[in-house]
Parts: sequence; structure tokens; C-alpha cells
Amino acid sequence: MQWYVSQCDEDWEHQYGVTIDTLDNPGWSLKVDLDGTPLEGLAFLPLYEGVSAEVQPGQGLDGDVPWLICRVEGSKFKGWGGPRDLARLISTFRHWAEDAIPR
Repeated sequence: MQWYVSQCDEDWEHQYGVTIDTLDNPGWSLKVDLDGTPLEGLAFLPLYEGVSAEVQPGQGLDGDVPWLICRVEGSKFKGWGGPRDLARLISTFRHWAEDAIPR
């Protein structure tokens, strides 16, 4: 992803970065450090698909119910999704990063 490459300045990548992990419900999490990047401090409208801020996802192990939560907390982009939603998590961040930064 071009956004990640453009942040690597021989300093940022040693202190910050991108983390992809698994969840136990099952699903995925994506965390992106925004410290020292052009995205730090920019607004991101929280996204809830298949869930709400109050109601968490309920689904079987096969991941048949798609769900996605994305928001910025402090200086981190955080996203969570079902076991089939990793590409959507990454795509949500990527589109925000590309649209938020003027070229």
C-alpha cells in the first residue's frame, strides 16, 4: 500500500506501524498508527455495518453474518470485522487515507 510506504522514513516504521490480528468471535482487527502522518488529527466518520455502537456482532463460526466497525481513537485507526471481512477493513482504511490527503 502506497500510504504505508510513504510513511517509512527510517524513523516512523521503528516506532509505529500497522497491526493485523485475529479476534476470538471470530474475525479480524486492523490497527494503524497515525502519529506523525498526514492523517493524524483528521476526522473519520465512524463506520458500523451489521452492528451498532451499542450492539456487538453475533454470528456463527462460519462468518455468515458480515460486520464491520471502523473508527479513529486518539491517534490510531482501529477496525474490526468478521472472518471474511479483512479485505473490507483494509479497503476502508485505504480509501480514507487516499481521499483525506490532497494530492
